[in-house]
Amino acid sequence: MHPFSISRATDPETAIAAHVQDPYLAFIAGGTDLIGLMKDHAALPERLLDINTLPGLARIEALPDGGLRIGALARMSDVAGNAEVRRRFPMIAESLLFAASGQLRNMGSMGGTIMQRTRCAYFRDEDGLPCNKRRPGSGCSALHGLNRNHAIFGWSDDCVATNPSDVAVAFAALDANVIVRGRGGERSIPFTEFHVLPGNTPERDNVLDRGDLILAIAVPARIEGRTSYYLKVRDRQSYEFALVSTAAAVAIGGGRIRSARLAMGGVAHKPWRLTAAEAALQGLSLEDIDTLKAAIATSFTDARPLAHNAFKVELAQRAALRALQIAGART
Repeated sequence: MHPFSISRATDPETAIAAHVQDPYLAFIAGGTDLIGLMKDHAALPERLLDINTLPGLARIEALPDGGLRIGALARMSDVAGNAEVRRRFPMIAESLLFAASGQLRNMGSMGGTIMQRTRCAYFRDEDGLPCNKRRPGSGCSALHGLNRNHAIFGWSDDCVATNPSDVAVAFAALDANVIVRGRGGERSIPFTEFHVLPGNTPERDNVLDRGDLILAIAVPARIEGRTSYYLKVRDRQSYEFALVSTAAAVAIGGGRIRSARLAMGGVAHKPWRLTAAEAALQGLSLEDIDTLKAAIATSFTDARPLAHNAFKVELAQRAALRALQIAGART
């Protein structure tokens, strides 16, 4: 295990300043991902700053307008069990219950779960094989290696890894915002812009800079929120990461889709919005399966499967259809 020291943050401003000044310092809350990365020597901070005692960051607030503000230090299990979360946005609760194990959900923070790093074996295993996330410029072993679990959208020759967070998919579908405080003050980052595609800098997973501290995730009120569902397809029903997953939210009127919101996990370096399908689904009947399939397929024209994951293209479309049907049945 990489040696480190640990101290406790007393207030956000001091924590932010320490993170800016010390490139070998990392924030820690639940630590469920960070400690694993340190054991794998994929992250090597020399100092950890425990932020669990920062005030007000564990609250789950049901806002009067129908939205939510979920504190970054709220535990995954607390959010999944919250009555207003389950009532207003059931797919948020479902995505959390599909994630990890009960013990990990009791420890994992909401800020941490959206910051999870990829589960690509070439990144996680300390075997010396090329990995641009571990050693920029060394190459991507998965590009022509074992890539069954890897991306079909948005990948580059430098990285074909996928984002592992389940709840991030739900937040992307709902146009949530990440509330961040940094050295320049507080700002709101649209969730669809929070994570980044690998391009030629795959070592970067998101847009955060040194000193940036996640305060909360804000979920706006949405007419589709209550009729939503999260579907996760994985190799086993117990604790496992997604081959593909879908967050679907739909508003129905007169037996037809008024609006739909779809995002997918397990298919890209970030949660992947099916914006073309969302537009094509408007006005369609949930009973017209062939038309629904055709609408969903419009978001897969730019899919680029790798040598071992072409099955994901059809599997993802089937998952999107099924999630849409289940969400629609909740009206």
